[in-house]
Amino acid sequence: MEIKKLTNRIFYIPHHPETDRPLLAYIKGDKIALAIDAGNSAAHVDEFYQALEVEGLKKPDVTIITHWHWDHTFGMHHINGISIAHHKTNEFLEKEKNKLSDNSYIKSMKKNNKYLNREYVNDRKIVITQSDVQFEKKITLNLGGTTAQIFHAEAPHSEDTVLIYIPEEKVLFLGDSTSEDFFNDGYMDMDKLRKLINLIESIDCQYCILGHTEPLSKCDLLVYLKSISN
Repeated sequence: MEIKKLTNRIFYIPHHPETDRPLLAYIKGDKIALAIDAGNSAAHVDEFYQALEVEGLKKPDVTIITHWHWDHTFGMHHINGISIAHHKTNEFLEKEKNKLSDNSYIKSMKKNNKYLNREYVNDRKIVITQSDVQFEKKITLNLGGTTAQIFHAEAPHSEDTVLIYIPEEKVLFLGDSTSEDFFNDGYMDMDKLRKLINLIESIDCQYCILGHTEPLSKCDLLVYLKSISN
């Protein structure tokens, strides 16, 4: 997978629909290299790091998790450096980790999720781990030459939604926050969606980066979200 360049400091590998691999992003600070999300497997992480190496970029020092869902966290045990997540993310991951001791649960996961079944072939082992650092409301990282403002936000997709804003680059990372709640029969909470729309409008960004699509302009994303929120 070839890495793509969004700005002089921001790079990403695109999402992969066949296995539901989300977009993985990289912010090149002068001191700290930051990754956003840990992918859905060790193989996904390896592919990401290989693409970075080809581009001459070092492995991430820190990885931020946008929410607990498998496609964003099941590679977390395999990352370089430390991971940071919301405390609710760790709570969800702990519950999932406990369930993995039951082989019937793993079989059920694969049976009910074709993407997970495609990713975890040939008895590839599922490993779940919690983050090294957790926070409650917000945390800011000085990457050197640029900053990452990391904060919890109310959103329809998941209770532990985390957004990452890079003000110097005018880029906002949204994970899967704008999507419906797949663990609640695909329910879309319109009140939460409208709050998220208002939040996006208030942030001075040029690009909005979602987990399962190409980068969008702020304007294009808001037009789409408003069309489904009315």
